[in-house]
Amino acid sequence: MGEWTDKAKGKIKETVGVATGDRELEAEGKADTLKGNVKEKVEDAKRAIKDAVDSDRPNRREEP
Repeated sequence: MGEWTDKAKGKIKETVGVATGDRELEAEGKADTLKGNVKEKVEDAKRAIKDAVDSDRPNRREEP
């Protein structure tokens, strides 16, 4: 699942857990939210690395 899906699912579980007093469901929701945050950070890092590598390459379109 994508990071947004994990975050949304986690928030829903956490909210329902708090509302019903189900501490296990609340903890599961927090874990899902954390998982979404980690996925987001990994994707950001991959994007930054790709951008850095691509900026180091010469642009072949500019060559004759």
